[in-house]
Amino acid sequence: MSLDMPKFSDLDALYSPDAKVATSMYEDPELFALEMEKIFRRTWVWVAHDSEFPDKGSFRLSNVGLEPVIVVRDRKGAIHVMVNRCRHRAATVCEIRQGKTSSFQCPYHGWGYGLDGSLRALPYPEQYGDDFNKDQHGLQRLRTESYQGMVFATFNEDAPPLVDFLGPQVCRYIDLFMKQGGGFPVKVLGEHQFTVPMNWKVQLENTTDAYHFPVVHKSFLQTLDGATEEMFEFLATGKGYVEDLGNGHSVMVMIPELIDLDDNLDAPVPDRFVTLAQELRDEGYPEDQVKKIVRAVGGAGFNLNLFPNVSFSLAFFRVLTPVAVDRTDIRHIAIGMDGGPAAANRARLRLHEHFQGPMGFGSPDDAEVWERVQRGTRGGDSLPILVNRGLVDEQPGETGPRGHISAETGMRAAYKMWKRMMSE
Repeated sequence: MSLDMPKFSDLDALYSPDAKVATSMYEDPELFALEMEKIFRRTWVWVAHDSEFPDKGSFRLSNVGLEPVIVVRDRKGAIHVMVNRCRHRAATVCEIRQGKTSSFQCPYHGWGYGLDGSLRALPYPEQYGDDFNKDQHGLQRLRTESYQGMVFATFNEDAPPLVDFLGPQVCRYIDLFMKQGGGFPVKVLGEHQFTVPMNWKVQLENTTDAYHFPVVHKSFLQTLDGATEEMFEFLATGKGYVEDLGNGHSVMVMIPELIDLDDNLDAPVPDRFVTLAQELRDEGYPEDQVKKIVRAVGGAGFNLNLFPNVSFSLAFFRVLTPVAVDRTDIRHIAIGMDGGPAAANRARLRLHEHFQGPMGFGSPDDAEVWERVQRGTRGGDSLPILVNRGLVDEQPGETGPRGHISAETGMRAAYKMWKRMMSE
């Protein structure tokens, strides 16, 4: 398939200069296949957090686009990402989602692989002849780099270094987000997964979309105490903003006073955390550490969206995995404090369950509207999808345009990168 094909030769017809998205962007299986090749195989894709690999031999399954991969820590402590496919007859060599092992073995013909993907042994190798070289038949390995424990992989040996792809502003926001460890390293506490009948870009558009919040999440807002509800009235206050951070990445700052969780630690403990604060004092934590931990439990005041598949949202990671043109898997990953107080991590989980959990007030509502967007695309191929909100008063930011908190600046950032990669 080539962009020279008439169907995809005019990228402006798919995403126009005036920020209109063609319906076919969500519906066309051939375009989806091209995205998997031109985007997901050519850029850095998030696959795991290194806290999921506490020991040598720890592994978990993940995906880079449509391709199943194993992420594993080897005996020397290095993390590898390898295609989950035996080099003999293509069977997966691992079907356990997460665990610990000393090696991987294909269940079909017994080819065995080390933690670094090297082919270690195979039955009756003499039948391949004297010139068979095991070194050339290991599991396919991807380039792997990490930043602040976030592990990324790519098939593209010519991709720029990860920190260049992220850029200094994204790295700054990741650094700030990781202060949710409250002085401890951040670790994964758990996750839940679900599948939504939608195109992957529908979810990509969501994380820096504040415009939907008071409508879709009205039921969530009704469950909050007065002080917390006031904190989430970022559309009314107008103090926040959305900014294009380059390379398809964007940030939505909802609560500016919580960008840096180390700021203003002398502020009173919010009413909803008074009991937690006292529990920490009773455990012997000094007051300055109590306030730091409590502030971290509440989460950061911004959402960070990284092109093409991961976002940092208040207090959790959201990961999308494209499955088909109209099907996307979602992982919601709760994060907490590695070595931190059990009471603080319990509080983090309760907050996660309240909004992001499968029985929470946020995720089910989001999933419902994502599915309705996909269904609605059947209602007229000639009707464009609008992502032009906020163009009227966007201002230059440090790395790209900055818009009103309800602007669709983040979506335009992602589609600008989409168009760039699809044209290469």
